[in-house]
Amino acid sequence: MKKTALISTLAGSMMMGMVPNTFAQSSVTLYGIVDTSVRYLTNSNANNDSQLAMGVGPVTGSRWGLKGKEDLGAGLQAIFKLENGFNLWNGQLASANTLFNRAAYVGLSSDRYGAITFGRQNTPLFDQLGSVYDPLTVGNYDQDGWLPGALGYGLRQTNSIKYSGQFGGLNVEAMYGVGGVAGSIGASNMYGLTASYVVGGLSFDVGYQQNSDNTNNKFRVANVGVVYAFSAVKAYAGWLYSQDNTGIVDIYMGASGSPASGWTPTRNTDRIDNGFYVGATWQVSAPLLLTAAGYYDRSRNALNSDGVTLGRGTRYSAVLLAEYAVSKRTEVYGTVDFIRGTGAATADFLGRNNQTGVALGIRNVF
Repeated sequence: MKKTALISTLAGSMMMGMVPNTFAQSSVTLYGIVDTSVRYLTNSNANNDSQLAMGVGPVTGSRWGLKGKEDLGAGLQAIFKLENGFNLWNGQLASANTLFNRAAYVGLSSDRYGAITFGRQNTPLFDQLGSVYDPLTVGNYDQDGWLPGALGYGLRQTNSIKYSGQFGGLNVEAMYGVGGVAGSIGASNMYGLTASYVVGGLSFDVGYQQNSDNTNNKFRVANVGVVYAFSAVKAYAGWLYSQDNTGIVDIYMGASGSPASGWTPTRNTDRIDNGFYVGATWQVSAPLLLTAAGYYDRSRNALNSDGVTLGRGTRYSAVLLAEYAVSKRTEVYGTVDFIRGTGAATADFLGRNNQTGVALGIRNVF
């Protein structure tokens, strides 16, 4: 009798110990992309010399990350993501002294109500452009990613609280970035909101974002995007409008090493940009994807090349990209792009006001 009672007690204890493992399933995934290209670029310096260099790929930077989730029951999960960007060609961090520059957040996700996360993460604007509405998913070269990169004010936000929810065909994202400046809640903060809707092969997106610098000057951007998918083709079109009094767009528009890229922000110039883009992707065959994209921006109250006076500027670029998958994880690609600027936009170039780039590369996803 005592032996039977002891066995029953042990069995009950074992069953109770197994219950949390039954309902609290958890997982951690290691993932990444390893990508680099060899690129030929004209007018690459003030002497208008051409350059052959190894660097980042046109649409995906190299990265590795960890993401995890724990089932808390009733459709609720604890989630986290840590993602590091690095330069494959020299082994350095993509952002100096920042290990998880691409993402570092933790939060809760509900099957019914959406997710709320805290930390460093993509803005809602970046999520929409990078995942759906920009044909190049926000390109990496100065010559093809300048429009969404500059008008997106960095496209990632630290110290942020983010909500995302999917309700049928409607996706809603909202973010608030905590400024952390003593004596001013508004300084260095941000907020943004996007709403997108999918019906059949048609996708729409609208959004708004405001960033404040550490003295409470404002940068505002509005966006509208549409994608239409039919057969093996997707057509893209979008508009980005910004008003900047932080001075950061004058700097972000400049190619690396250009006069504009080294300026100190000039505030309260009321710079206005009207940016438009169009593009298309064509899945020619199972392994071959072709992409064409064009970007155009007209600015006023932009800093001229002297870094003092204000003027109007125009920029436009065109890109062709071919990607060929040699396996489920590995692909090779080639791209050709051209960019030109006039007026105040000439400050964004190192030498002549135009550049042509040709690149070949390889990407492996794990």
